[in-house]
Amino acid sequence: MKPTKHSFKYWQWRVIICSMIGYSIFYFVRKNFSFAMPALAAEYGIGDLQLGTILTAVGLIYGVSKFINGFIADRSNARWHLIIGLGICVILNYIFGFSAKISAWIAGTPTGPDFVNVMVWTIAVLLVLNNVFQGCGFAPCNRLMVHWVPPRELATKMSIWNTSHSIGAGIVSVLCGAIIGTLGLNLAGDPATVEQVAANLGRAVDDPVVIQAASHMGAWQWCFWIPALIGTFGVFFILITLRDTPSSVGLPELEGTKTELDDNDTSAEYRKFVRKKVFGNPVVWALAVCDLFVYIVRFAVLDWGPKFLQQGESALSPQLAGWTIAIFEVAGCAGMIFAGWFTDKFLASKGQRMCVIEMAITALCLVGLWLLPSGHPIAMLVLLAVSGFFLYGPQALLGVIASNHVTKKAASSAVGLIGLMSYVSTIFTGFGVGLLSNLFHDAFWSNLFLIMAGIAVIGGLVVIPLWNMKNDGYIHA
Repeated sequence: MKPTKHSFKYWQWRVIICSMIGYSIFYFVRKNFSFAMPALAAEYGIGDLQLGTILTAVGLIYGVSKFINGFIADRSNARWHLIIGLGICVILNYIFGFSAKISAWIAGTPTGPDFVNVMVWTIAVLLVLNNVFQGCGFAPCNRLMVHWVPPRELATKMSIWNTSHSIGAGIVSVLCGAIIGTLGLNLAGDPATVEQVAANLGRAVDDPVVIQAASHMGAWQWCFWIPALIGTFGVFFILITLRDTPSSVGLPELEGTKTELDDNDTSAEYRKFVRKKVFGNPVVWALAVCDLFVYIVRFAVLDWGPKFLQQGESALSPQLAGWTIAIFEVAGCAGMIFAGWFTDKFLASKGQRMCVIEMAITALCLVGLWLLPSGHPIAMLVLLAVSGFFLYGPQALLGVIASNHVTKKAASSAVGLIGLMSYVSTIFTGFGVGLLSNLFHDAFWSNLFLIMAGIAVIGGLVVIPLWNMKNDGYIHA
């Protein structure tokens, strides 16, 4: 590779910004399903338990995919890794918009129990396939970051990069909320449709939630087609703008990042290195367990928030529900940047200390939400935003701590293991929430924030033993 005419700093920020944009687009073709869920329930009578089981299955598949792709990413070209993953997810989302027609063709009928059962399976298969390739998103980006950013700056710059999670989820929340609230066929004047929607939701025919759903029949399809179109442009954006490691553009690799593998990076030595630094490392396992609890709280809001806000006591419009979730994400963006900056500036890059502090504050905010009486949407919004601000700090920092500790040679592998553990959370936030909703409904939802507060406390306690751990695992003179 011939030397580049641009400086290291130019390429560093180009990689950070372009990979942020690329990864945020992965969310456009992943988190759109959360906004399709209320419409699928209204139009086809797909219940919370069915939806929750699907969420659990795809979450676990995504966790396994992140785990496997972590090992692939440490030994492959990040640019092409991202392109292949996003490209396949885009194609699957185009197909998803036609899932009702596909299900009708398989079942031989566009209505009835047989059709609904086939529809559930069609949704599940497409979402599982989508999440297999969603795992091609974070791992190569993490590889890019540890190759372009030195350990002493990684908390700050990785936290900036991590806002791509919230940018993608926030924008797609607003986009899909607008789609569900404006597109589709208006069949609110058709008594048969209104009665069917009311029966599917277990509500009265004059309920505003029923009328809202009947006014936008079929809008859920556009929650897949429009994000897929944006994702198509994203694939070409990554292809044109992104590059792999510094050496791929003729620049030297980072100083001060010498590892045990530098003098003998064979396949056998690499496998031995990974067994020692990742699988046999109690630090990585502690970080993974903490991330499990972080993600339980996060997904309880992201996956069920749109449905809860539209069909709970608040009964917000799809647009307002979208903005509410988006504000949670925007606050999370600010929280991640703050957490990274504060960690490097005041805590000597010891992110584990920041994680303990922020999980405690998150728990307090969630208790506040539990104590808040109904009919105070502004106070709820403020508390949700503050909880997002402090919750997303640990989400960003846990991967940074692991990456520095295991070095750039195994960073994506360690983060892959952490990712696998974090998506075990979907057993609770998917199947568990759906089951508890069916069994206890009002009692469960009214105490959800208190349960989440307890989970946040446990997450903070897990990383307290790491309080004085050294900053990185590189070999220093």
